[in-house]
Amino acid sequence: MTQQPPSTETRRPDRAALVIAAVLAIIAAVIVYSTATARGGSATRIGPGAFPYAIAACLFVLAIWTAFEAVRGDFPEREEQQIGPIVWIVGGLAAQMLLLHIAGFAIATGLLFAATARGFGRGPLWLTIPIGIVLSFVIWVIFAKGLQLSLPAGPLERLI
Repeated sequence: MTQQPPSTETRRPDRAALVIAAVLAIIAAVIVYSTATARGGSATRIGPGAFPYAIAACLFVLAIWTAFEAVRGDFPEREEQQIGPIVWIVGGLAAQMLLLHIAGFAIATGLLFAATARGFGRGPLWLTIPIGIVLSFVIWVIFAKGLQLSLPAGPLERLI
């Protein structure tokens, strides 16, 4: 019997991480371009115009770091993605956006709460929908009445 030498398993570069690094670099470049071409900037070097450059620099450093780690293959193996929870959460967001001006903040955000809870595998819809609506209504009262902010009002909010 011949004994096989222990194989050194080399991991290939992580393509998903390389794509993330490229997207981070593109976002940094867009921020720099947008800030450089914006009109009305101040003549001083340090001011509000400096912060977009600082954010872009941080994003660019993160892009380089992510690319370096991707090439080295240091990212842990990812789990298989489950499409069901993603569909519930994205569906909840779509429902909120579509119903926000029709049904109001409390009902639309309550449906988002219930769909997100369902996506995370928590509670039946018959329980999470009313809980979400009540929590969202309390938030609406705090922001709309307490802080005088304008949030979309529906039939439930018009009761107050």
